[in-house]
Amino acid sequence: MNFVLHGSSVSGGITIGHAHLVSTARLEVAHYHIPEESVEAEIARLDAAIARAAEELVALGSHVPADAPTEFAAFLNLHRMILDDSSLSHAPRTLIREQRCNAEWALVQQMDKLVAQFEQIEDSYLRERKADIAQVVERVLNALIGGQTLAEPLASDEKNLIVVAHDLSPADMILFKHHHYGGFVTDVGGVTSHTAILARSLGIPAIVGLHHARQTIRENELLIVDGVQGVVVVGPDPIVLAEYQLRQSRLELERRKLLRLKSTPAATLDAAVVELHANIELPQDVPLALAAGAEGIGLFRSEFLFMNRKDLPSEDEQFEAYREVARAMNGRTVVLRTLDIGADKTLSGNGAVRPNPAMGLRAIRFCLAEPQMFLAQLRAILRASDYGRVRILLPMVAHAQEIEQALALLKQAKQQLDEKDEPYDHSIEVGGMIEIPAAALALPMFLRRLNFLSLGTNDLIQYTLAIDRTDDAVAHLYDPLHPAVLHLISHSIRTATRAGVPIAVCGEMAGDLQLTRLLLGVGLRNFSMHPAQLLAIKERILRTNLTEVRPLAQRVLRSTDPRRTRELLAKLNA
Repeated sequence: MNFVLHGSSVSGGITIGHAHLVSTARLEVAHYHIPEESVEAEIARLDAAIARAAEELVALGSHVPADAPTEFAAFLNLHRMILDDSSLSHAPRTLIREQRCNAEWALVQQMDKLVAQFEQIEDSYLRERKADIAQVVERVLNALIGGQTLAEPLASDEKNLIVVAHDLSPADMILFKHHHYGGFVTDVGGVTSHTAILARSLGIPAIVGLHHARQTIRENELLIVDGVQGVVVVGPDPIVLAEYQLRQSRLELERRKLLRLKSTPAATLDAAVVELHANIELPQDVPLALAAGAEGIGLFRSEFLFMNRKDLPSEDEQFEAYREVARAMNGRTVVLRTLDIGADKTLSGNGAVRPNPAMGLRAIRFCLAEPQMFLAQLRAILRASDYGRVRILLPMVAHAQEIEQALALLKQAKQQLDEKDEPYDHSIEVGGMIEIPAAALALPMFLRRLNFLSLGTNDLIQYTLAIDRTDDAVAHLYDPLHPAVLHLISHSIRTATRAGVPIAVCGEMAGDLQLTRLLLGVGLRNFSMHPAQLLAIKERILRTNLTEVRPLAQRVLRSTDPRRTRELLAKLNA
């Protein structure tokens, strides 16, 4: 059956492949009644799912390496114990018999009851075991609905698979880096959520906000994901399929042409030199940055080393990762952002639930609240600075005292390394992310304390317009061309440039081809983006004449009419 779903494109390109339905940590299930004669069959279905989950845990245990941490085997044993416990495996059977309900609903009802009991336990370690109960239940639910988790191996060729999910967290997306899927689509999500940002870093077509994809698409169904137009074609007929195969070939040809620009210096037609850097999440992203001709790493999002795990990475583990990147970049700049956790990026085991995480204890606030953890990261970064040109970037700064406290902890970390005679760059540069309007408006106090600045436009737009960028219900209001946003960006670039302090844009605006000339026109000379976007941006720069662009960019800044703003932007890109 041929039909089309419309969503928001977060990563361009076209991919053709078969649907692979996955489930994530979302445990909401349907509730429906079953006929009395089907009760025993429903119980048998539950038993079969529990048996399959048990088999999976045994299989996982058999593949644990001999040198794996003992905690991993203990974690598997705990999950097997939970699965075998009658309070979880037997109680749902009673519910199915008494209320004639489906197995999924009975299982989740019992889970809720057990979680409520665990929340009453005073001991914090035991109380947090409620997360293990939820994970075990999710495994059984996966078996009931015939789904798989992203971490499970797939027999099919991954490049021909398109992942279909209701939602994917940033932690889920990191798992994509260990696979080579053809694309992914989700029911929910915003175009500038961290999940979407990570999708762009993979360089595969991706669409979010489809609303009903997970419910309407069947496993192994043929799909076309058009990341250019933001549509998914389900079960395409031969004519549509042939048309998209032709479009796909054309896009691949354009991509190969761009590869010729890898070693070409980025400069405008009137010889203005522009620096192009890459954003990465993990050390294994470095080859992509080098392949795209990046002049350095403008943003290493270190928080992704902390995700998808039960414990915090040790200082040595962090050091090894940072050193790997510094060495691989061979003298090119590596800007390491300190832990930016919070909002939609969370640590496993951090069970604190806050009413508004995007405005709560996140980024530099979280680091300053956890000084020992922060010191360990600072020491790891300092040690890595002996192996390359490393800089430190502090996220989400808003107050002068945050900078002063961070610098004081950096001084302490240096003293601790001095006591051990550990080598490091004693003059390591420290910069700050300008992503809160207060920071942009009070820029001079940061210019006096920092060596460089980086504009985080994703959060800057979110906080300026009061738009939750993870919420597709308000995605249409998220506007990088809003006059307030453009004035904050222009003001920041102009103020930093006058003060002689380097400033870059490392948010999604840096990789948006439609905004390249506008940013050049307001004075930006340092862009940092995902490697997959870099060569297209370089081509646009090479075809830009600043003398022509500057007057049009100023007219965009003066415009207060959205329609007129877009008309002027179209002229800029003509």
